[in-house]
Amino acid sequence: MQTGKISQRIKTYMDKRNMDLAGMADQTGLSAHFLETMLTKDVYPPLGPLMKIARALGVRLGTFLDDQGEADPFIVRRSARAAEFSVPGVSGKSPALNFYALGTGKVDRHMEPFFVEILPESAREKILSSHEGEEFIVVVQGSIEVIYGKDTHILGAGDSIYYNSIVPHYVSCHGDDKAAIHAVIYIPE
Repeated sequence: MQTGKISQRIKTYMDKRNMDLAGMADQTGLSAHFLETMLTKDVYPPLGPLMKIARALGVRLGTFLDDQGEADPFIVRRSARAAEFSVPGVSGKSPALNFYALGTGKVDRHMEPFFVEILPESAREKILSSHEGEEFIVVVQGSIEVIYGKDTHILGAGDSIYYNSIVPHYVSCHGDDKAAIHAVIYIPE
């Protein structure tokens, strides 16, 4: 999904709730400058801030990603999986993370499942974020570093981690080779 669509959906929900930039900043704890840049400059926010925005607007994270609804069971074939969005690295030119949403279209879901490619660029600047809920990650390929609070964990293919996401955390590539994970994020309503 293009960033513009996500920004437009956020603006639409802000309008429905009569919320301006200052109100959104107050509700999310994000700076008004960050929010304005995200909404006007076609910059995709990291997942943590996007979750805070969804929470402030009283919607699921998937509300910004969904294009249409499908009935159960919902299946995403690997051959049909397309990158929903990329989070740029420090340089802003190349992506650090490529997210493939695996639940887009299942409108009654309570979890956000993703396949995520984690590129070496992700390790250059480690900004921890937190949000309500839980996260479960399984490493499919390569090695990742998970900073959770004051602790750092290195995980390899086949390893998993499950944590409360209210604790500041950051997931990045560990080493010079791309890593890949399956991640499931639960955000309480």
